[in-house]
Amino acid sequence: MKNSEKNTDLTTAQLDKLEQHLYEISKENRIHCSTALAIAKSLGIPAGEVGKAANRLKIKISKCQLGCF
Repeated sequence: MKNSEKNTDLTTAQLDKLEQHLYEISKENRIHCSTALAIAKSLGIPAGEVGKAANRLKIKISKCQLGCF
């Protein structure tokens, strides 16, 4: 199901859970790439969706292992 309002393929429930995780884990609006990848794995969603959500929430992903963020 596409959540077109947020430009994501996640359901509203998945998106809410993801955004909650990002808020809880971020410090000074930053998280490490390894943390973003761990969130994606734990929620069973693509890492790109974590990146999109972080961008929307103005959370920077640092120490990127892939050069994507």
